[in-house]
Amino acid sequence: MAAEFDPKHHVVDNSVSVAQLDCTTAFAGLTPQERLYAHYIGRASWEGAKICLLQCSAESPAIFALLQRLFAAQSAAALGEAAAKAGVDADDVKAFVVYAAAFYSNCGNYRSFGDSKIIPGCSQEAFTAIVKASAAYAADAAAVDALLADVGDLIFDLSPRLRGLGLGADKGVSAYYSSNVTLEDAQLVQRFMDGRHLSAYNTRLFKDADGNFELRQAAAEGGAAPGFEEPVEFEGRTIRVVRGDYGALMARVADNLDKAAAVAANDEQKAMLAKYSASFRGGSVEDHIEGSRHWIRDKGPSVESYIGFIESYRDPLGVRGEWEGFVAVVNREMSAKFATLVEAAPALLPKLPWGPAYEKDVFQRPDFTSLEVVAFGSSGIPAGINIPNYDVVRQGEGFKNVSLGNVLSARDLKERVTFIHDDDQEAFRSTLVPSFEVQVGLHELLGHGSGKLFRRNEDGTTNFDAALINPETGAPVASCYAPGQTYDAAFPVISSSLEECRAECVGVYLCVDKDVLKIFGHEGDEGDRIVYVNWLSMARAGLMALLFYSPETKKHGQAHMQARFAILRVMIEAGVAEIVNAERAAGGGAGGAGEGKHDDEPELGVYVKVHEDRIRTAGVAAVGAFLRKIQTYKATADYAAAKALYDRYTTVPDDMLPLRDLVVRCRKPRPFFVQPHTMLVDGGDDVALREFEPSAEGVVASFAARYPATDDELEGLWRKDFAAIRA
Repeated sequence: MAAEFDPKHHVVDNSVSVAQLDCTTAFAGLTPQERLYAHYIGRASWEGAKICLLQCSAESPAIFALLQRLFAAQSAAALGEAAAKAGVDADDVKAFVVYAAAFYSNCGNYRSFGDSKIIPGCSQEAFTAIVKASAAYAADAAAVDALLADVGDLIFDLSPRLRGLGLGADKGVSAYYSSNVTLEDAQLVQRFMDGRHLSAYNTRLFKDADGNFELRQAAAEGGAAPGFEEPVEFEGRTIRVVRGDYGALMARVADNLDKAAAVAANDEQKAMLAKYSASFRGGSVEDHIEGSRHWIRDKGPSVESYIGFIESYRDPLGVRGEWEGFVAVVNREMSAKFATLVEAAPALLPKLPWGPAYEKDVFQRPDFTSLEVVAFGSSGIPAGINIPNYDVVRQGEGFKNVSLGNVLSARDLKERVTFIHDDDQEAFRSTLVPSFEVQVGLHELLGHGSGKLFRRNEDGTTNFDAALINPETGAPVASCYAPGQTYDAAFPVISSSLEECRAECVGVYLCVDKDVLKIFGHEGDEGDRIVYVNWLSMARAGLMALLFYSPETKKHGQAHMQARFAILRVMIEAGVAEIVNAERAAGGGAGGAGEGKHDDEPELGVYVKVHEDRIRTAGVAAVGAFLRKIQTYKATADYAAAKALYDRYTTVPDDMLPLRDLVVRCRKPRPFFVQPHTMLVDGGDDVALREFEPSAEGVVASFAARYPATDDELEGLWRKDFAAIRA
């Protein structure tokens, strides 16, 4: 039986580790012009990152305002000394600083990886006492009191709806929507948008008391969106399409991109930035798509970047993009390895478990580079990215892949890994980084970069043969994408996770290939070890995915982890993986996670086992069959079949809930990253890089350096919609 709700699961432990994103050497190797280019795109990325606050929760912008006032006025250490003089316990002060670092790292008070709410590890009384002991409070008590009055209770509120992100009174909260919007409302408006070829990527949706809608596009400019000067009646509702969401922030982003364009290296970069700036000023996603086309054509730059409303993981409907902006320096040596993989791609794609008719007509060789991140402004930092996400560009013109090298190398693998047998610990820790490098390369290039979408054009023609057989039904293909329809719109809610599952499957399916392993420098026994650890890592990740599953809402809180849980179920079904001693998790004990005679064993002796001798036989066959189904359903826009399949493999059965309780009990806090800060020097002709210590205090100091103490425009945007978004 599952354990009772425990508020401690929403607290980040004081022991959380912090990794430094080191790019000092790479940044120093740039020319002054390249450093200026990186600086202005970094500034645009960070100004845009404030949008994540407005997309996260009703209270996030106000919490940010509170923390910025505190830490701009004094360091975390100085605040701790002031709080100690006021009688606050040192552990409470540490918990306060860790909460601040967690909030900053997630660009809001909900975890970017898991979507669960984060609350401080101290009491509300201690939190308030620390705030009132601060220099900021001494300087302007009225302003700080006003923020506490607005959101002080919300910071700690763990009412059922507020525990996680979601859409609807019984599912969670989302600042992409006013709190009265239901899933049915969002789907109605999506039908409206699909019929008019309107992208949802840069939008939010609000509903008034009469049940009518305002669809807002992110833009510096306000007013009605072009072509929608008058409200539109649709399915008995009135819909207004307007521009101006996040207006002041969008203007800042565009201003910094204009400055970057003045020091760009070539005409493609200038055209790219001009289109991005136009998109952020006017709200046109088409402008951003055109900018992305120029970005793809900018081959081999020294400084790489991308910016906009990119990933839809955190939107409960899976169609609205979270703000993301990054700038990074290309690692030429590591990139050469990925370039070899790109050259081999035409020979590797036919090895995927679907016929040539289900593959893109032409593989557009992309840039695939390893990057050292200088600035990443969003709620989280991935290990690799395959972009742009626009189907219209990806299918016909291509994409780029990036692997974030200083993110991968920042992993701390010194400690014992949970749910891995002692016999596998050394091999797992020593091989995880190189095996993950292989997985990321395959996931991004041949996972997200593969597969055709079948379309019907406006004139009724299609891009596939009418006699083509669906391998899952044995009959001719019976469905496809309507004109202008996107994958995200065709696969609501599950689109992000299903696509991540497809890409992860490609990684584990192809990592056994000796040609792939050779590209990454792994042969013989070393190659076999890479394969084994990659499969073991994937299976363990599937078990750890239970950490992000809510038994209350029966919802997975993280797209990648939901995907990995599905793959674990496939592996278990095929007899390739098993959870050894799983029954111990169901033992007695107040915690509901098998407390008793096995307490002296790590994780009660429960561990993930992968049968190495079955990987290349039963394992590859099972993952291949599962992967073929996903690709077939994606290609044919068969949402019903895809959802039935995915529900089957991602539904957590009751007998696994005790395992979830054990995973939660044994979890370790997810590490934070502390990023550097760039500053203009030499009269604005060059840029210096400031780094911070890898600690919670360092994270706080980096944000105090990055942003001013107050931002009236951000606070104005927050107050405008606070009542509508607050649940």
